[in-house]
Amino acid sequence: MKAFAENRFGLLVLVVVALAAMYGVAYVTRPAPAAPVADGPRRVPVESVTAVCPGAKGEKVGVYLPGTLTHEAMANGKPYVTKGPAELEAGYTTRTTRGAGRGLAGVRCTEPTPTTWLLGPGPANASVILHLTNADKALALADVHVHAAEGPVSGDKGTGLEIAPGEHREIDLKTLAPSADIMAVSVTAIFGRVAVAARTTLGTGGVDWLPAAAPPATRVVVPGIPGGGGRRELLVAAPGETDAVVQLKAVSEEAEYAMSGRESIDVPAGSVVSVDVTIGLGGSSGALVLTSPTPIVAGLVLTGTGQRSDIAFTAGTSSLDLGSAVARNGTGSRLVLTALGGPGKVRVQVVPGKGAAEQPFEVNVPAGRTRNVRLKAKGDFAVVVTPVSGEVYGSRVVEERLKSGLLITAQPLAPARKWTLLPPLTDTPRVVLP
Repeated sequence: MKAFAENRFGLLVLVVVALAAMYGVAYVTRPAPAAPVADGPRRVPVESVTAVCPGAKGEKVGVYLPGTLTHEAMANGKPYVTKGPAELEAGYTTRTTRGAGRGLAGVRCTEPTPTTWLLGPGPANASVILHLTNADKALALADVHVHAAEGPVSGDKGTGLEIAPGEHREIDLKTLAPSADIMAVSVTAIFGRVAVAARTTLGTGGVDWLPAAAPPATRVVVPGIPGGGGRRELLVAAPGETDAVVQLKAVSEEAEYAMSGRESIDVPAGSVVSVDVTIGLGGSSGALVLTSPTPIVAGLVLTGTGQRSDIAFTAGTSSLDLGSAVARNGTGSRLVLTALGGPGKVRVQVVPGKGAAEQPFEVNVPAGRTRNVRLKAKGDFAVVVTPVSGEVYGSRVVEERLKSGLLITAQPLAPARKWTLLPPLTDTPRVVLP
């Protein structure tokens, strides 16, 4: 033993054994680590906004900033791009009473985003022109995929689209999916950001822009369905690899209920399903609530009445927790608001193009009901909706009655650009692993 201790290698072994024993005891007797706190998304203020609208030569874009509304003319057909502080909103509405493009068509200037979903009639039934704009100073690469009733139909024809800084591209979706009767379109930026819009003109008449739909989720609310005559067609897509069994509920002006014969909708994986909900809504204003174990996206096609019918669209959107604003409105405008899970209340303010903003007024929406709020302002004006209480969803609808038929356009109340939600941060090495 003495010889072993005098040997330098033996001494090293003894030290290692002693240290291992000490750390082993410490490891076994250490206190249990505290469970990590599961934080939810954080609401943080937006500092600056970039908004992009497809160009329309000679049209005026309404630009709203808190308390003010201005109008900027588009001298050419190039995309309109504006940048400004938080709460910036912009958009325009066109009115045509003759020809193939007859109708009211409203578009919201959208922010460049990583992913955008759109739902509406397919190229077999309509002319659908997709507008992609790169408003940033770096190259963007985007993939466009079209889902139809039979599943994904565009293949690789829309993948790997390079969009140079400041470039605008128009894509006729007939080149990607000529046989699609109905469709769900996803535009994903592989790198960079892309602002997306799509103008749809039906072969039978009517024109409007497709609003961006909420991303795939297990609960989707399609709000702002105006009452009156005309067809109401719900479109539901299951973009994943699993079939979706969707439970459908309507929330009208008088009741909250499951539609007879429409309580459940089967959507095959990767496809889009059309459901006629005209009779189920019974001419009432309302909203549709869809729940599914599998993430889905949803939108709705509104057809007007008359000899020459116009068309409009609404889509799944989030509640008014962050508030909302619509920059371009006119005569015949109204809000269609729905409260879920309990009574709701919002504050509404009209901001005219000339003069001071009007005093805001509060609107109460009963639990499980839909309410119409007519906006009596004249001329062009912005409308601002601020949440007070409850879970409220809605849209802005504009209607104009002509002898030849109703003109109509709708715009879901998208979240205002004053706040944004950041996901919780987790201290984990997985964020740097491939």
